[in-house]
Amino acid sequence: QVQLVESGGGLAQAGGSLRLSCAASGLTSTYAMGWFRQAPGKEREFVAAISRDGGSMNYANSVKRRFFISRANAENTVYLQINNLTPEDTAVYYCAAGARATLMSQWYDYWGQGTQVTVSS
Repeated sequence: QVQLVESGGGLAQAGGSLRLSCAASGLTSTYAMGWFRQAPGKEREFVAAISRDGGSMNYANSVKRRFFISRANAENTVYLQINNLTPEDTAVYYCAAGARATLMSQWYDYWGQGTQVTVSS
């Protein structure tokens, strides 16, 4: 059974940083991984994605130069470093595993339950 478990969310102040983790288990091969987020009252949106070998990353324009995705395949873990937090980053953050490191959610086969990030001004 595939499980993706996010952690590292919480309450942070604007200007601060957080590092989210996504631990994967049950995957029979290496997948591309993505992070998405959903703010209250808004649709889920793409944040970042990383290829299977970690050599290629994609970012939403709104988070470039503040968010950084990385992975440790030996540990089956993907990370999302978030710097210079703003209240607009408040959302539930989800990680996902799929065939391609794409912004299109339909390419992802497995999803975690999400971790809440709340940023106070």
